[in-house]
Amino acid sequence: MELFHNPNIDWLGKKWYFLGFSLVFSIAGILSMAFWHHVPLGVDFKGGTQIRVDFTQMPNEEHVRHAMDQAGVRDFTIQRVSDPSGHAANKVIISLPESTATDTAHDAGREAVEHALSANYHDSAFTIEQVQIVGPTAGKQLQEQAIEATLYSLLGMLIYLWFRFELIYGVAAVAAVFHDTLITIGAFSLTNKEITLTVIAAILTLIGYSMNDTIVVFDRIRENLALSRREPLGDLVNRSINQTLSRTVISSGLTFMTVLCLYLFGGEVLNGFSFALVVGILIGTYSSIAVAAPMLVAYQEWRAKRGKTAVLPAAKRART
Repeated sequence: MELFHNPNIDWLGKKWYFLGFSLVFSIAGILSMAFWHHVPLGVDFKGGTQIRVDFTQMPNEEHVRHAMDQAGVRDFTIQRVSDPSGHAANKVIISLPESTATDTAHDAGREAVEHALSANYHDSAFTIEQVQIVGPTAGKQLQEQAIEATLYSLLGMLIYLWFRFELIYGVAAVAAVFHDTLITIGAFSLTNKEITLTVIAAILTLIGYSMNDTIVVFDRIRENLALSRREPLGDLVNRSINQTLSRTVISSGLTFMTVLCLYLFGGEVLNGFSFALVVGILIGTYSSIAVAAPMLVAYQEWRAKRGKTAVLPAAKRART
């Protein structure tokens, strides 16, 4: 199926616009992480207490916030819980920071929430279903493991592309994926959304998705290099991107529509996960065209200036 019949878009001619777009969003995210909201880690990483409360009727979140404020509980967050069908349930998750969870005993967080709600609701109007406590040590370990998982995935992909293509292909693809990850985390910082374990799972998912999209473009470049070695590389790369454009729009567009629905209707519990995928799929599709492919051409131009071969190395054949 083709959405576009013989498109002839000069993608590389717009590389400076793409560079400006990437710089704006990357720098904005870095500034937010450094000076404004920092990296808004959830309880999974910074430690604290998560308390699931079941109400007999649909709770008013503003009323719950007011009850917590009146009781002197600070720095809490409230998340609405949805049932499997996506409809809001009569439950909320109240997250408290580490200082509340480790005050005098493990029950300090539960007691603070129970006292706040009892002052504003009848005891029969709510039930504390579950209390989950993450200590600072466990949170620190989870942070390290999340960073290691992301770095190992990037390293593994670099090695695979080095083996499957050439090193420059791997470097370009990993640089594009790092760009996607940076902008996605920056988006969480700019919007002050908490990063939890489910968000890390989403980031790892989009790393694989973005890499797959980039490999499709690279594979077409490799095929065209074998057929048209005398064609200027810039023209060849533009043609390769245009030839894969229909596939990119169809696959990315359908996936984006799915995760957008998940973000809009999936409830608060899946909000962070789906938000990461919405941002990541948009940026990942963009970077395959606007970041990874121009890096190959820039590499060829750099080699030409040094008097080396002006042709980008063709990809290696897969070993069998």
